[in-house]
Amino acid sequence: MESSQLAPSPPLQLETALQLLHQAGLPEPAGERGSLPWLQALVDALVELSSRDPLTGVANRRSFEVALAREIDRVARSGEPALLLLLDIDHFKRVNDTYGHGAGDLVIKAVAGALLDCVRPMDLVARTGGEEFAIVLPNCGAAFGEAVAERVRRRVAHMPVAVGNGQQLQVTISIGGAFAPQWVRSRAHLWMERADQQLYRAKAQGRNFVSLEPTAVSLVSNEEKRLLFETSQFLDLE
Repeated sequence: MESSQLAPSPPLQLETALQLLHQAGLPEPAGERGSLPWLQALVDALVELSSRDPLTGVANRRSFEVALAREIDRVARSGEPALLLLLDIDHFKRVNDTYGHGAGDLVIKAVAGALLDCVRPMDLVARTGGEEFAIVLPNCGAAFGEAVAERVRRRVAHMPVAVGNGQQLQVTISIGGAFAPQWVRSRAHLWMERADQQLYRAKAQGRNFVSLEPTAVSLVSNEEKRLLFETSQFLDLE
């Protein structure tokens, strides 16, 4: 008869775990090595590390997707506005081709730092691709969202990036933003598609530009309208 017991979890490789922390520039947990509090702190540090982009330290793509789904649920329940910003570094390939990938990494890190400086602690900044970033702004009305997006754009545009040998680069970003539909449980990919449409418009305007949906409810996709209608029917039956 086969045993129904689960296979034991593999042991935590302490030296490998500590090496990962060291490579990420994080200190070893305080306390007695091998003690339960020390081991718990080590596990917590590894979990945090797995949610971060190794180059910039901001949230990675996986953490961003989790946060986006969570924010959609919150907006559906509370009706509070939320804004998603998608950002691209303009002409980034030119930076890599002209100055090398090392300079490109410095530009990416500098932009990530600028984004963090421009948002609230409750907002999430994530690196979602090579030169692509996203910001999730909960409880964000239209006027506040416009102010934040413009602040981010201006901060990057006026930020020289030192890339070695005394060289400094001026880089810009394009920003597109969309609001989560209120009172409807939408889909993350639909929200991203609408923000991406605005990012495309920002690039079409010549880059170094912000393009946001005008209000939180004015632009929704046909599928989101269908979701809203189905939700309303469900609520009528309660």
